[in-house]
Amino acid sequence: MVRRCRQWLLGTLCVFTLAACSEPGGEGEAAKAVEWKLVTSWPKGFPGMGVAPERFADTVNRLSNGRLVIRVYGAGELVPSFDVFNAVSKGTVQMGHSAAFYWQEKIPAAPFFSSVPFGLSAQEMNAWLHYGGGLALWQSLYEPYGVVPMAGGNTGAQMGGWFNKEIQTMDDLKGLKMRLPGYGADVFKRAGGIPVSLSGGELFTALETGAIDAAEWVGPYNDLAFGLHNAAKYYYYPGWQEPSTTLEFLVNQQALQSLPDDLQQLVITAARAVNQDLLDEYTVKNMQALDVLVREHDVALRRFPAPVLVELQRLTRELLVEISENDPVLARIYASYRQFQADTQLYNRVSSGEIVNGD
Repeated sequence: MVRRCRQWLLGTLCVFTLAACSEPGGEGEAAKAVEWKLVTSWPKGFPGMGVAPERFADTVNRLSNGRLVIRVYGAGELVPSFDVFNAVSKGTVQMGHSAAFYWQEKIPAAPFFSSVPFGLSAQEMNAWLHYGGGLALWQSLYEPYGVVPMAGGNTGAQMGGWFNKEIQTMDDLKGLKMRLPGYGADVFKRAGGIPVSLSGGELFTALETGAIDAAEWVGPYNDLAFGLHNAAKYYYYPGWQEPSTTLEFLVNQQALQSLPDDLQQLVITAARAVNQDLLDEYTVKNMQALDVLVREHDVALRRFPAPVLVELQRLTRELLVEISENDPVLARIYASYRQFQADTQLYNRVSSGEIVNGD
C-alpha cells in the first residue's frame, strides 16, 4: 500500500512537471541547470528524516529534467546541525532541512511550527499549517530573515524518552539532566529538571557516559537506529513534550524567487509530497521498531504516571501564557494555534476520539 501511494504521488508530480516544462524558456534556448546546496541537521542517510531531504532532492532533480539539481549535505559536512537556519538566511546555501524549535533563541515563536507540549497531532498540525492559517504565520515569522519555510515531514507522536531510573512523581525529575529541545525544555526546567541541548549524533555517548541522565530523541524508529536502548533502561511514553513534530524545509527567498515559476512550484509541490510521505513512513516504522525494542531487546516500557502528566500540562499552559504576554508576534501565533486546537478537540469528541480506543 505504501509503495502504491508513493507511486501515485510520483505520478502526480510527473504529470504536473511535464506540463510545466512543456513551455521552453525561449526559442531554441537550452535551459541551463541551476545547482543548489541543501544542508540538514541530521546525520547523512539517517533513517527517516535523514533520508527525506535526499528523496526531495532526487524528486526535484528528476522531475525538472536536470534543470534544478540539488545536492544534500548531512550535519557537519558544510555547517553544524544548529547553524542550518543561518546558512540559508545568509545565502551560504539555498536550502536546509531541520526543525523550527532549534531557532528558539533567535525566534522565540519558532517552536510553534515544530512541536508544542500537549499540542497538535501530526494530522492536526498539517491541517493548521495548510488550511488553518499556520503557514502564512510561519512565512511571516521567517520573512525578515529572507527564509521561506515549508513543512518537511512529521515524525508523528514521539516517545517520552529514555531514563536510567523510574519516574514515579514530579520529584524524580528534579535535578535530572535530560536532552530536550524547544518549549518542552522550558517546561522541564520549570519542573526542576536540567534541559541539555545536544544534536542527535551526540546523544548515545552522552547518555552512555552519564553526561546526561535521560534523553528524548524522536521515537522507536530513530531511537533503535541510534542504539539508545543500550544506554538506558526505561523507555517512557507518552511524548508529552512532542505529541507530533513537524520538520521544515528552509529555502533562501532570493534563490527561490530567482527560479522560473514552474520550478518554484515544483519545489513547493515536492516539499508537500515529502511532508506526507515521511509521516506515512514513521507511522509504519515506529510500530515495527517498538516491537523490536520490547520483544528482542527487553526494553522496559513505562507510562508516565497520570499526576506527572497533569502537572507537566499545567506548567505548559503557564509557560505559553507568560511568554506570549510581552511578545505580540508570539501572542498572535499562540492565539491561532490555541483556537485551532480547541476546534479540533471539539470535533474529535464526536469523530476519532470516539473510536480511537476501540477494540
